[in-house]
Amino acid sequence: MADHATPNLPSRDFAATAAFYAPAGFIQAYRSDGWMILERGGLVLEFFAFPGLDPLSSSFGCCLRLDDLDGFYAVLKACGIPERDDGQPRLQPPRRQPWGGRVGFLIDPDGSLFHLVQN
Repeated sequence: MADHATPNLPSRDFAATAAFYAPAGFIQAYRSDGWMILERGGLVLEFFAFPGLDPLSSSFGCCLRLDDLDGFYAVLKACGIPERDDGQPRLQPPRRQPWGGRVGFLIDPDGSLFHLVQN
């Protein structure tokens, strides 16, 4: 199974969102006043404008199903996203889950929760 995702997530500021994801290899494939698409290989992240979003009360999220979870996580960590239990942005390292799979987590600056799931 190839890496894939097409979530629709909020962005308070498209320029700031694009700048956050760029060091991880995401490039802007489309942008209008209300919509932006970032791509990295088979991963596609779609963002809608939500300037009034309170990131601390956001309930947006998605799963990125990855063939190389550890490699992708290492890229995010190398971007300077801190591993911690609170605040945002932040990472939590991949761990084996009770159901048997491995999952890590990313919370971006707009409060969106990414489940980073090993295929």
